[in-house]
Amino acid sequence: MRVLISRLSAMGDVVCTMPVACAFRTQFPNCHITWAVRPAFADLVERCQAVDQVERVFGKGTDVIKQLATIRGWEEFDIAVDAQGLTKSAVVVGAARATQKIGYHWQRELAPFFSQKVKPDPTSLHVVDQYVDVARAAGCNVDRAAFGLKPTDEDRRVIQEFGLPARYAVVHPGGGWATKRWPLQNFVSAARSMVARGVTPVLVGTAPEAPSAQDIQSQVPQVVNLVNRTSLGPLVALIEGAAFHLGGDTGSTHIAAALGVPAIGVYLVTRPERSCPYGQIARCPEPSVENVVRLVESMA
Repeated sequence: MRVLISRLSAMGDVVCTMPVACAFRTQFPNCHITWAVRPAFADLVERCQAVDQVERVFGKGTDVIKQLATIRGWEEFDIAVDAQGLTKSAVVVGAARATQKIGYHWQRELAPFFSQKVKPDPTSLHVVDQYVDVARAAGCNVDRAAFGLKPTDEDRRVIQEFGLPARYAVVHPGGGWATKRWPLQNFVSAARSMVARGVTPVLVGTAPEAPSAQDIQSQVPQVVNLVNRTSLGPLVALIEGAAFHLGGDTGSTHIAAALGVPAIGVYLVTRPERSCPYGQIARCPEPSVENVVRLVESMA
């Protein structure tokens, strides 16, 4: 059996889709799973143990016609899954040769023209469970989502070179949308609480978040600032070794959940019931600084 999963972006959504691959791997152990993803997130997919082959699609400056022709030339699949529901993820499925083409129920733009949407079970409140419902529609018997995410030995070696203390917490003060970002001074309060209890805050994020990280570091000198200093693979290893993770509805939060690392989720505009760190809604308090710091203190 050959399976194609099309989930091009972004980091957190890619992680939340990994249980689809794991569901197929569990149900059909000898199947071959190919995942189509944007180059920026390919390293993350390569660390999903259920995936056999990663295809990088629609990179910067891609000639769309040539890309579709390349996809058309891939080996034929028994089933192709659009797990994103946008035009570019859908045209990957549309261009691929597959006996069955199904997709995540929230289909936007031109996505409805390329696959049959799968309605989620009414009890599937979390987006991960809604993705897994697509795998269930293809014959996978799944009781609980598994992610299969694991860093490589090289990823772990890279993190060891930073010489981090034995007990640290990963803190991501950024977010894709400004409305998702907890006030910076609240992160300062949380970081001070960690330091007072012998836990070193390790800041992560991308280049645009560097000024925020520097501001936190100027007020809490004990933090380790790794913003824009790790690629995706080492980031997975970094989070794997953490005592816990603190962040909003952002990619590293979902990596922590996938690894089984305790994740404190600060959710301002998105519903925790739908997008909390999977299985950890109890760690998503009302987002006041008092509530979050109290939870930090209980975990530090």
